[in-house]
Amino acid sequence: MHQKVKFFLQTLKFSIARFGKCTQKQPHNHLIDCCPWINVRKCHSFKSLQNKCKKLISERNITSRRFSYANLLNTEQENTKSLLINYTDSMERFKKKIEAFYDKYLLTLDSLEIRFGDFIYYEEDGCILRLKLGDGINNCEVLLRLEELSLYNAFVERIRISPGEEYMAASIKTSDSEESTCVIVKLGKYPKVEDFIPNVFSFEWAQNGILLYTCQKNLRCCDVFRTSFGNKKHTERIYTEQDPRFFVDLHCTRDKSFLTINSNSKTTSEVWLVDCHQPWNPPVLVQKRNPGVMYHIEHRNSELYILTNYGEPAEYKLMKTSVNSLTMKNWRLIYALKRKTKLIDMVMFKDHCVMFLKYCNQLYLNTISLNDHSVQSLKLPAWACACQLDPQPQDSGSDACSFQLSSPVHPPRHFLYMLGKGSLYEQAEQEEPVVTDCHMARLEAKSKDGTLVPVTIFYKRNSEILQKKPLLIHVYGAYGIDLNMNFKAENQMLIEDGWILAYCHVRGGGELGLNWHAGGCLNNKLNGLADLEACIKFLHNLGFSKPASTALTTYSAGGILAGALCNTNPRLIRAVALQAPFLDILTTMLDMQLPLTREELEEWGDPSSDDKYMDYIKSYCPYQNIRPQTYPSIIITAYENDQRVPLKGILKYTQRLRKVIMDQRHNRDHGMKICLKT
Repeated sequence: MHQKVKFFLQTLKFSIARFGKCTQKQPHNHLIDCCPWINVRKCHSFKSLQNKCKKLISERNITSRRFSYANLLNTEQENTKSLLINYTDSMERFKKKIEAFYDKYLLTLDSLEIRFGDFIYYEEDGCILRLKLGDGINNCEVLLRLEELSLYNAFVERIRISPGEEYMAASIKTSDSEESTCVIVKLGKYPKVEDFIPNVFSFEWAQNGILLYTCQKNLRCCDVFRTSFGNKKHTERIYTEQDPRFFVDLHCTRDKSFLTINSNSKTTSEVWLVDCHQPWNPPVLVQKRNPGVMYHIEHRNSELYILTNYGEPAEYKLMKTSVNSLTMKNWRLIYALKRKTKLIDMVMFKDHCVMFLKYCNQLYLNTISLNDHSVQSLKLPAWACACQLDPQPQDSGSDACSFQLSSPVHPPRHFLYMLGKGSLYEQAEQEEPVVTDCHMARLEAKSKDGTLVPVTIFYKRNSEILQKKPLLIHVYGAYGIDLNMNFKAENQMLIEDGWILAYCHVRGGGELGLNWHAGGCLNNKLNGLADLEACIKFLHNLGFSKPASTALTTYSAGGILAGALCNTNPRLIRAVALQAPFLDILTTMLDMQLPLTREELEEWGDPSSDDKYMDYIKSYCPYQNIRPQTYPSIIITAYENDQRVPLKGILKYTQRLRKVIMDQRHNRDHGMKICLKT
């Protein structure tokens, strides 16, 4: 069983497990995803926060307007318990039903699996196993048992095999932490653990026994290390990024010739090359960073293939240059994406480049010949909303591209695209659950400025009187990231219960390419709010539900749009579910001591140095614009130790919102309930 699914089912059964790191057991501050009624044990770092608050109070060094976040959290949790006690029976029924749905679709939720050489390496039941191609499953070899390392209820995030298959590196993670531990295993007749590397974010083998990796500290990766294993173990730092806006990770080219050190901000990138044949040589710069120019490197036949937004139009293009003439002036154009096209993924083969694209909210597979630059386009099945390449294909000389397609209500299906024939084949599964009879429609809503905003909806076929059905709106709209359109078993349950699911692809996200993101960030952020309002009104006008039966759900930065909508047009929705939401953006962007503030300046603007951004962010910040009025019912789930979205901002928001509602004395009916769970 997939470890992430195990966590989910354990949560449903109220089984709060103990999580460990490396060889030491530690208590766990479990994230609450979609089961907010579960109480969570407090972990050490939160106790430190409590002690800090108590110390401040005892020293009388705070003003009367400040308060203890620890005490307020306890108050909010008690309040939520008292509100939810009336729904115990309903929650129990929901718990049993969603357990059944996850059991039904468990086979479709694949564990991590890669093919390397003559073996398949995969994760199963807390173990990493190896199976030789052609052998029966009973001949699999156990390479690593996580429990033997005291890594309890952890899962394998990534596996990398060294070129000669002498070593395996695997990152082990728990769902409640940003940090991963990299475990190095010496392969052979009797596999054994050789080393642990803590706080690793990305890693790749350059040669047998030579590993490059980045370490994450305070949500940033700025250093790249090279280490050798065997008789002479040696580690040294080979790259450091000084600019706090940039994040460093590693990538191995498809032909295994180079490792690339990628230093990226939200809008700009810089790449350094490490030759895998000479990994001890210093990294070589491809092209120094230019503001607004992003690029990514692949390699084939002594030529670099560059995926970049350099030049017009301001969408991604495929360019190439010789490894002996790296700078931008030598880049030559091969292929440019059309406007309003989203690049989902790209993979290089011996003579072809395959791009997965989204155009007009429909998925396409484009094959570009690297010999004559001709392009062959294939429209993928209409039901598909999400695409994922199979991890680490065997080699660049293959003539087949394997991937998965899914949608919020369609379990993943495996497909194989034959490059030479241009043919797409579905790889049959041994057993696949029958998909509920569900209708999907791709629509467009006209926003305030006339922009057409894509909306994807799902509902039960032949449903009668759709206006009376409950509607669940999904939105995000930040960082150029698409809405999550992957399969979730609970969506099937909602469809069968008569719900309408709607996904609003507003500006600020990436569904229509780079310009779509630019149209909803910095001083264009209010476009995303206008898009969201337009989508909801559009659906209601078409007869899909009504405001009294409409709920809105989002997470993280999507909380800005959801919180802003609650302030500007609260009667448009009945209820809101916010997961670790970003609600006090103005205070956050003014605090340069927080780990991500400098990195986020290119998304939101800098209110500390520009009064225009100060006024603009203040105009839509959910916390700053709470006003006396009737609000929708709101439930907020949060992490106790969230470094990305600090708990204190969420607590400030709930306190202020509750006070305004109580003062207004409009706390009857649906406007009276505000719940916060951690």
